[in-house]
Amino acid sequence: MSFIKRLVLFLIINFGGLAIGGWLMNNGPQSEWYTNLNQAPWTPPGWVFGVAWTTIMICFSVYLAKLFSHQNSKFLRILFAVQVILNVSWNYIFFNQHWVRLGLLNISLLTLLIFYFFFKFRMDDIKTYSYLLLPYMIWLLIATSLNAYIYVNN
Repeated sequence: MSFIKRLVLFLIINFGGLAIGGWLMNNGPQSEWYTNLNQAPWTPPGWVFGVAWTTIMICFSVYLAKLFSHQNSKFLRILFAVQVILNVSWNYIFFNQHWVRLGLLNISLLTLLIFYFFFKFRMDDIKTYSYLLLPYMIWLLIATSLNAYIYVNN
């Protein structure tokens, strides 16, 4: 499969995951439950989340298209599937079910997994592509801190 076909495939999967996650959160960020929580002072305005996730998924899709063109193992496919499940399920766990502690566990595991991708798959021929994970890594650190703040302060 060519790089472009892989890229389109990963864009569809990643943005499809975002759409499913958005649907599963049941209007969570605007819900009375969420708006009444004691939130972190560094919580960004709502529009930042859309910009961040769009940027993250474009960068992540390019990275994955390159990575899978060099290494397409069963292990890598499983890691990617786990990433999709963790990413999508956090919305349901946190916003829909209000399981803040389980949400924190979920997003912590997702953060560790993305850092694992960054450090494990830094082969010479795609090393520079690994830096496309930086927006995802930074955003997950922020999101994990926001979830942790809500867990500790509510």
